[in-house]
Amino acid sequence: MAVNESGAGPASKPRSRGAWALWAVIAVCAAPMLVSYLTYYVIKPQSRSNYGELLDPRSYPMPRLDARTLDGKPAELEALKGKWIMLQVDSGDCAQACQKKLWEMRQLRLATGKEMNRIERVWLVNDDKPLDTVLMREYDGTHMLKVDAQRTRSWLPAAAGSTPQDHIYMIDPLGNLMMRFPKDADPNRIKRDLSKLLKASSIG
Repeated sequence: MAVNESGAGPASKPRSRGAWALWAVIAVCAAPMLVSYLTYYVIKPQSRSNYGELLDPRSYPMPRLDARTLDGKPAELEALKGKWIMLQVDSGDCAQACQKKLWEMRQLRLATGKEMNRIERVWLVNDDKPLDTVLMREYDGTHMLKVDAQRTRSWLPAAAGSTPQDHIYMIDPLGNLMMRFPKDADPNRIKRDLSKLLKASSIG
């Protein structure tokens, strides 16, 4: 049987076909995620209106925060990748505005019904002030993580005249910060945006 000058015989053709088949399988598996990502982030029809402000996800990848749980154990948002994350940052004192955001995040998640397991809630506590035990129990299920305030300011963009504490943010399942809701946001309008996000994406 003849061998070509490169030394490759007929067996190279099956190997080549096998490589193409493998890439085809990978492409089919990745297609839903890529299409949903492109649909929401890259293709932005003029007819689509969002209440929350879209952020360029490439500009705000999830950083290492060196966060800790309330009992002092190391924790990172990286562990929540694969889910949509509603996030707020505030003092451990958690005044009225802070409690309002916690309540809204809980109710918004519940309002998604069967989709609620696709969503996680996070409160980044940006100081060392102790949390109220009753508040902790009331919002059980919210990930409460202690972080350095400077780290959150460096990562979370605030609207003009505002601070990160004024907003509720959305992080996509790929770990990118992608939406910011305004100060004193309307929960009904947040709900509509959240529904759109879950519907537009097959990931998370």
